[in-house]
Amino acid sequence: MKPSIAAGAAASLAALALAGCSYVNPITTKENYAASDGSQLIVGEVEALNLIVVTEAEGSPATLIGTLYNGSSEDITVDVTFDGATSTSVDVPSMGSTRLGPDGDATEVSGTAPAAPGLLAETSFVSATEGAYSVEVPVMDATLPEYQSVVDAIG
Repeated sequence: MKPSIAAGAAASLAALALAGCSYVNPITTKENYAASDGSQLIVGEVEALNLIVVTEAEGSPATLIGTLYNGSSEDITVDVTFDGATSTSVDVPSMGSTRLGPDGDATEVSGTAPAAPGLLAETSFVSATEGAYSVEVPVMDATLPEYQSVVDAIG
């Protein structure tokens, strides 16, 4: 066998073997996942993204940060609670989003921290169109510097 034919056959065989890896393994980048510190919940046309409860300690004032996105053609109101006692109505515009947090242009969802930082808090979302759903959300404090301003703004 000539060297060029052997090299071509080896290259073809290598390409076929390497292509087989993607054939038997699923493409995980097509799967939806929370790529940040927070949790997410997708219910129908409403997506709750990068949700985090921020507080100093269990039993202290806390706030929920994240984003609600509405992919429907109608405005949706979602009632949100993370402490089981305090509920906040959040209006999410059609084909738009609403940021959650204590800063000026966001909607503040506040309450009392039901768990210590490092643990999880069950957070509920209720709307007339999508129903009631909940998700476990991480509780964070100012150990990570990016959350210090949020802790400082909790009122």
